[in-house]
Amino acid sequence: MTFVYAKCTSLERLELWDNLYYMKSDMELPWLVGGDLNVVLHEYEKIGGLPIHPPEYENFAFCVNSCGLFDQGYKGSPFTWWNGRPNVKCIFKRLDRIFVNLPFQNMLPTIEVEHLIMIGSDHAPLLMTCGEQTTSFVKPFRFLNFWIKHATFKEVVKQNWEADFIGDPFLMFKHKLKKVNEALPKWSKDTFGDIFKQLAILEDIVKSRKCCLRRRQLLRTE
Repeated sequence: MTFVYAKCTSLERLELWDNLYYMKSDMELPWLVGGDLNVVLHEYEKIGGLPIHPPEYENFAFCVNSCGLFDQGYKGSPFTWWNGRPNVKCIFKRLDRIFVNLPFQNMLPTIEVEHLIMIGSDHAPLLMTCGEQTTSFVKPFRFLNFWIKHATFKEVVKQNWEADFIGDPFLMFKHKLKKVNEALPKWSKDTFGDIFKQLAILEDIVKSRKCCLRRRQLLRTE
């Protein structure tokens, strides 16, 4: 396992990328690399502040690919760092992550990474769980009440409330429900964006502010 605390500037991080690539050259064991990389891997992993220029993350992406490392994805908030400022000065980034190589994936096929709540730090801790057996989960359908207020909602339902066959009424009804259930989340994402991602961001802000207020209250009592 290689734990990383990267430098703040892209030039200073070049030495780190070289060191990782050097380690990979004779790495035959299952390998995990994780920590604070201090750089995003994609433009959508940052909200707020100045735009990201490709050179800031291209060297990082090249290192990850050259080392044969794979991002394990995550549960929870899409960001792991917050600058602690509100409104227009607020910046979120995904700076902390976990990578593994193919031998590690083969050894532990079920790897799950969760971004925990930021408490006492501007970074979110990462919790990784591993298992030998994979478990499949069915994503539940969630109906959002504000959908019905949108002008195109009824049209989406109408277009998809049609069966492609004639037969048993119950099978036709089930088929129609399935089509609508598949169409509405896609329509919602295209129309409103990722609602649950936005909620996760707002929840993180609220929880972080509550933690700050508690710390201030404790300091005053002391």
